[in-house]
Amino acid sequence: MWLRKRKWWLIATAILLIVYIFCLPARLFTAPTSFVIEDNNGRLLSATIATDGQWRFPVDKPVPDKFATCIIAYEDKRFNYHWGVDIIALARAIKQNIQHRTVISGGSTLSMQVIRLSRNKPRTIFQKMIEAILATRLEFSYSKKRILQLYAGNAPFGGNVVGLEAASWRYYGRSAEQLSWGETAALAVLPNSPALVHPGRNRQTLLTKRNQLLNRLWKNKTIDSITCALAKLEPLPDQPQALPQDAPHLLDRFRKDYRTGTTRIKTTLEGDLQRNVANIAERYHNVYKANGINNIAAIVLDVETGNTLAYVGNIYHPEDAEMESHVDIIQSPRSPGSTLKPVLYAAMMTDGMLLPHSLVPDIPTQIAGYTPQNFDLGYDGAVPASRALARSLNIPAVRMLQQYRYERFHALLKKMGITTLRQPADHYGLSLILGGGETNLWEMAGMYASMARTLIHLDQYKGKYDADDIHAPNYIHGLKRPSAHAPADYGVLDAGAIWYTFQAMEEVMRPGEEMLWQQFSSSQRVAWKTGTSFGFRDGWAIGVTPQYVVGVWVGNADGEGRPGLLGVATAAPVMFDVFRLLHTSGWFTTPYSKLRKVEVCRQSGFRASDLCPDKDSLWVPANGLRAGVCPYHQLIHLDRTGQYRVTANCESPLNMQHVPWFVLPPAMEFYYRTKHNYAALPPYRPDCIASLSADKPTMEVIYPRPNARIYVPIEIDGTPGEAVFTATHRDIKAKIFWHLDNNFIGTTEEFHQMALHPAPGKHMLTLVDETGAEVHVPFEILAKEKEQ
Repeated sequence: MWLRKRKWWLIATAILLIVYIFCLPARLFTAPTSFVIEDNNGRLLSATIATDGQWRFPVDKPVPDKFATCIIAYEDKRFNYHWGVDIIALARAIKQNIQHRTVISGGSTLSMQVIRLSRNKPRTIFQKMIEAILATRLEFSYSKKRILQLYAGNAPFGGNVVGLEAASWRYYGRSAEQLSWGETAALAVLPNSPALVHPGRNRQTLLTKRNQLLNRLWKNKTIDSITCALAKLEPLPDQPQALPQDAPHLLDRFRKDYRTGTTRIKTTLEGDLQRNVANIAERYHNVYKANGINNIAAIVLDVETGNTLAYVGNIYHPEDAEMESHVDIIQSPRSPGSTLKPVLYAAMMTDGMLLPHSLVPDIPTQIAGYTPQNFDLGYDGAVPASRALARSLNIPAVRMLQQYRYERFHALLKKMGITTLRQPADHYGLSLILGGGETNLWEMAGMYASMARTLIHLDQYKGKYDADDIHAPNYIHGLKRPSAHAPADYGVLDAGAIWYTFQAMEEVMRPGEEMLWQQFSSSQRVAWKTGTSFGFRDGWAIGVTPQYVVGVWVGNADGEGRPGLLGVATAAPVMFDVFRLLHTSGWFTTPYSKLRKVEVCRQSGFRASDLCPDKDSLWVPANGLRAGVCPYHQLIHLDRTGQYRVTANCESPLNMQHVPWFVLPPAMEFYYRTKHNYAALPPYRPDCIASLSADKPTMEVIYPRPNARIYVPIEIDGTPGEAVFTATHRDIKAKIFWHLDNNFIGTTEEFHQMALHPAPGKHMLTLVDETGAEVHVPFEILAKEKEQ
């Protein structure tokens, strides 16, 4: 019988022990927490209120020593010695409550209060007993520091403020580690009576409780009498303060990226730099808004790591809805304008399709109905590729993309990290190089950082390329990128091509006072590029040094265009002000291991042929060895006087002078000679003209191009408009006879233009010069559609 009873007691004891072991929830607190981001030193940048309307920070930081000392002295002086229940405190509480016939003291330890806060049950004797049991179980599972951390992170501090960290920011505007003894003591007494913090009420009670705690700390020799006296003079917390909003748009980005885990992250941002960049954006915003330009975004990246050092997604004016400052422009797809041109320049040199200073045509161009224009609406005829990039000329860029092929360029941009080009390449066509697709500031800055990283890592990888160097920016501190590639002999872009690209970008004329930067030895070297989208909707500026990439966007979040919204006039000044905050030094090392020395033609920039009279030696990317030779120098035959060209039909070869001559096609020559010292071809000797056979064309129609489709608008007064047709002739004194559909319409000399208004339909333009040479150009005039 005794054994049977003992057996049941053992079973009951075992069951109770099992229940005791598993009675503590695996997760004590499940309430939502605020999203919090910190800078790279752990200082608060921005935070949001939790979804339940409470300011409640994640509980993942140690409790400051001052608060631990204060809360233990005020709530549970034997906290470090008991096992969850303080028998002495309970006995005292029972005695006081019996004597006063009301609840004077609860006798709860901090461990019991943690359980009470997690369970949120009514305060009854039965619940108190459960709390005591769970508190002892809590002591077995958690260290004293963790228990104190749970209490400090979940205790109420008045209003909708929960937890010490949120309270210190809401009431004092700084972190708990920075609070004084008086401030810490005031917060330590609040969880016991959180209503005391109500502004305008209970001030004296709160003051009394705080000072009593300070006296207790003085008596137990935690603080001296002077510290105690000074702490009592400190003011009590008043109206809650707004939390810092130094990086609100990155906070929103974190909220969107969040999946699981803590709602607090330590970012890669440098707090002081972030605030300074935001101040610069705000300063320029105050200027630009007078022109109806409301929004500015800026980003600073570390080239070596790709870490984000500053992230100003927009100005921050939540009180003014018209500013649309809630839009994170850094992540918003926008037209990049001309900011992709350097990538094309580097890509063509990588493939050996271009040398750094090769001449590219800059003439009126129409390709399958697409007619690009330079910003100044002018033409240079021919311009070195490096100068075309530095001056951001549109027509040379489009013609270069036509040669490179937009399908290849579309694929290249994706390899470089651009993900916003979601349509097939044919959707964008040649307009891709002028901003016909959409990118965002995050990926654009990341792409330029990848280019710079490829260049600075070349020596580290002993002349090889690591595809891991091409990656998106990062804003999470301590993020490790696993290596997915081994160093290879070839990269997406050649290091030599990247170096030449940055050299060309460095030659861009800087805005305002920066124009004379080269005169100052301390001035920063920056490779930079601006962009302006169609309709003056977006102004861009992206700058690169061996240490940093700075990207700036200026415009309106709703896409409204404004006159004067040019990248060089709006975004570039902001970018250079940001660079002044950064400590840049040195420049990109010339990657001689990836360059080869070749002879180039001084006039054309192509590889020199035997006919090039002036040659230079130039280091070019290795694939430049297979670039084409100079196509513009040709051997011409002059008579003995050197004044006329001749042929074998009218002059003996023994009497000829054979001279290499720089000869551009007529359309290129027409514009080139107006801006350069260009020696035109000598005319043929009169007696040789009759014997000329087919030779280089002497005449060319600049506009319209063959098979062009032209729409002629109606003038404002309702009369039919005119199309101005343009031609050029090598002989500046030549006459050109114009014919439309075999009908003579006029003659021009020197300046060959004719204003016409042909009827809708297909036509043939025929030009004839005095020698009988002819040029035929078919074109079509489009009819105006009838109004529906």
